[in-house]
Amino acid sequence: MVALLVSWLIIVIVLAYTLTLQFPILFSQQRLGKDGKVFHMWKFRTLSVDDTKTLQERRFSLGDLLRKTNLDELPQLWNVLKGEMSLVGPRPLPLEYDDLFSSEQRKRFLVKPGVTGWAQVNGRHSITWKEKLELDQYYVQNISFVLDIRIIFKTARLLLSFKKDRSLEEEKFNGTN
Repeated sequence: MVALLVSWLIIVIVLAYTLTLQFPILFSQQRLGKDGKVFHMWKFRTLSVDDTKTLQERRFSLGDLLRKTNLDELPQLWNVLKGEMSLVGPRPLPLEYDDLFSSEQRKRFLVKPGVTGWAQVNGRHSITWKEKLELDQYYVQNISFVLDIRIIFKTARLLLSFKKDRSLEEEKFNGTN
């Protein structure tokens, strides 16, 4: 049932990209996964590919809609099917952050990264990196089926509320913030 719903959504999104002539549709980024293993995380592209323009100038309507509804994250279900990610876990972070984690923060790599996580349902971009990483550590130390279900329900509530805090220019992690 869920696969049918998601398949339908993906087809509609791909058709929307085709109609708006926004290509390529997908992009991938190298991210750090379980045990620090590098993998390619997939997303629907939400900015034009013209790197000479500012982030604001690269925006387009379909990309804005996908970001606002978090539907740009749907291709990560492929990462889940491949076993690189889980539905719930600490969000996978860019490869460039690998050398910045403390030994305590590195414990995040004991579990698979998730499409959603404890930090995402407790502030996401509106909290500091220190708070995000502490919430990720809490998840790793308290991982359970009940906590995962709680996160999934909180995620659903956030998605349906359309209350997003997704800035295009998120502060980068520098190891001290």
